[in-house]
Amino acid sequence: MHDSASRSRGQRLSATRFEPLEDRRLLAAAAFRDGEILVQFAATADAACRDAVRADLRGHAAETIETVGMRARGLGALERIAIGGGMSVDQAVQAAARRPGVLFAEPNYRVTKTAVSNDPYYTTSSRLWGMYGDDSPVASGPSGTTNAFGSQAEKAWAAGYTGSNSVVVGIIDEGVDVTHPDLAGNIWVNPHDPVDGLDNDGNGYVDDVNGWDFVYGDNTVYDAGEDTHGTHVAGTIGGRGGNGVGVAGVSWNVTMISTKFLGPGGGYTSDAVKALDYLTDLKTRHGINIVASNNSWGGGGYSSALHAAIIRSANAGILFVAAAGNGGGDGIGDSNDSVANYPSNYSTLSAASGQPAAAYESVIAVAALTSTGGLASYSNYGATTVDIAAPGSSIWSTLPGSTYGNYSGTSMATPHVSGAVALYASAYPGASAAATRTALLNSARPTSSVSGKTVTGDRLDVAAALNVAPPVGIGITGGSVVEGNAGTAPLSFTVTLSAAASTTVTVAYATAGGSAAAGTDFVAQSGTLSFAPGETTKTVAVDVIGDTAFESNETFTVVLSGASSNATIQTASATGTITNDDAQPAPPTLAISSVSALESAGVFVFTVTLSAPSTSSVSVRFGTANGTATAGSKGDYSSTSGTLTFSPGQTSKTISVSVRNDSTVEANETFFVNLSRASGAAIAVNRGTGTILNDDGVAAAAFAALAAAAADDDKPTAKRR
Repeated sequence: MHDSASRSRGQRLSATRFEPLEDRRLLAAAAFRDGEILVQFAATADAACRDAVRADLRGHAAETIETVGMRARGLGALERIAIGGGMSVDQAVQAAARRPGVLFAEPNYRVTKTAVSNDPYYTTSSRLWGMYGDDSPVASGPSGTTNAFGSQAEKAWAAGYTGSNSVVVGIIDEGVDVTHPDLAGNIWVNPHDPVDGLDNDGNGYVDDVNGWDFVYGDNTVYDAGEDTHGTHVAGTIGGRGGNGVGVAGVSWNVTMISTKFLGPGGGYTSDAVKALDYLTDLKTRHGINIVASNNSWGGGGYSSALHAAIIRSANAGILFVAAAGNGGGDGIGDSNDSVANYPSNYSTLSAASGQPAAAYESVIAVAALTSTGGLASYSNYGATTVDIAAPGSSIWSTLPGSTYGNYSGTSMATPHVSGAVALYASAYPGASAAATRTALLNSARPTSSVSGKTVTGDRLDVAAALNVAPPVGIGITGGSVVEGNAGTAPLSFTVTLSAAASTTVTVAYATAGGSAAAGTDFVAQSGTLSFAPGETTKTVAVDVIGDTAFESNETFTVVLSGASSNATIQTASATGTITNDDAQPAPPTLAISSVSALESAGVFVFTVTLSAPSTSSVSVRFGTANGTATAGSKGDYSSTSGTLTFSPGQTSKTISVSVRNDSTVEANETFFVNLSRASGAAIAVNRGTGTILNDDGVAAAAFAALAAAAADDDKPTAKRR
């Protein structure tokens, strides 16, 4: 047994150089697309922020990439920004990375396919040696098809394992000749987007019938004269077997999706991101049973964008099978432990910028073997970074135009492993991606040529992997129950095994509070479930406590842990919902008093009253308004506004308004304090009136009135006629 999870994958980022799979010499201009960079914006980056970044780069957006997977993760746009003003890629990366709202900036690396030789004169009878078995303990194929270092796929076929078209593999590569007689029956046809000029499945790609061409931006996944490599890879994964024609792939029956991102000059990481997110979206939104992506390509430096996309695919249960690389310009394989090779050196156990790590390792890095069991001279290796070896030299497979030929390289070893993933998934439909990866690596055969040069030290053995049943999966689902007014009511959680086990399976469980609290809303519970052989379902019933208090629906969870060694927890927790059945009481009301006082009082105090205590906070806005009195430094009072907040239980608050005391004789005047925008209560009285009673010159006025009256009495009266 081998602990492949212990591998360490280096992550190097260089803005001005890279280590391509085809050539380990350090190059500058050829490593990435000159004149542009990739910039990943945060979701909070608005148009002004993005404009500012482009302005710094004296450039413009050549392409804005917003895949479904990015949006689901809460990321902003990934932009290909064409840079100007003579700025270098290195300068642009540094300038963009400093701007707020930018998660990362990096070159748009160029990558290439990894086949390094094409020997058209290979004519021996052992053309498909990579599929052969060792005929032990009994012969598993016709005479002449024996090779101890083959993938042992022949043994699996003899045992009745030939695959299933319900299993899907994505080919991220060149395009695939979908009309080839050995491939046509295994090519995916999109059930959600018929050819009608519309994007029926809502993924942004119109009429993506067999996949998508990210090089030319259309739905034609095969372009004559270009797509030999992708077609060859497809034949090894899933060439139709038993049809008396050409070759047979590891999985005779499988469905393959072509996501073309490599053209005649290679491809770019920006398109690889789109291709990978395309597959992830098909699985997560439409339930397409994609179990692996085949990645027989490499080059460039570390890309946060691509790393994040690989993690997203891992979270969807898609394994990322990648070529280890074909050495440098000298044609001699190199150590990926010393100099990272991408994409095979990525690890989903480490986080990428903006994307947390996955719960398991989804990458399988593949080295190439020769037919005599040696590590191919061109094959990269790595005791901590390359997982397994598979047949990769002189591999015959399909080529465009109904033809066949042989290629060599880790490109050819990789589809042997992808085909094995598909075959395993057809034999064990409920197996998780992690369980499938473990079965393939732990069943591999020890091989001296790769001992100490791969994580396992082994080579692929398809037949042995099929004898490793995945551990039983354990999952839990929740439910809901009406709370009730008294007593308790059971809320049932269902714990299920993915398949009946031959031995007893145990798993612990315990409740955990959420918006519902243990002791108040439900009765805390914990224990251990035991599934006898043959049993697949158990129920955990949690008592919910009834009451008559109105409250929102509340939730809590039941969490699984500590599964026995013959099982693995696939869904660790489930939510239970307590549905409220109590009538909502009428909300309390707010009212404000009026105040009448002499202007010399200086301060008018208004009282705001809540009709009844509340169990939650209540707030209300207030503000003064002019009546006959006016606000201001030379007016009659000082304007004020704000928010009153009543804590649970409080029923009274005051508002103080300063009134100006002057000596001017004037009539009584009024102003108002208005309530608005209440939260948690209704407003019953929304206006309080402040009446300013004049208290200036009262005595003088009275004396003047008396004097005027006396003057009237002293006047002579007119004579009567």
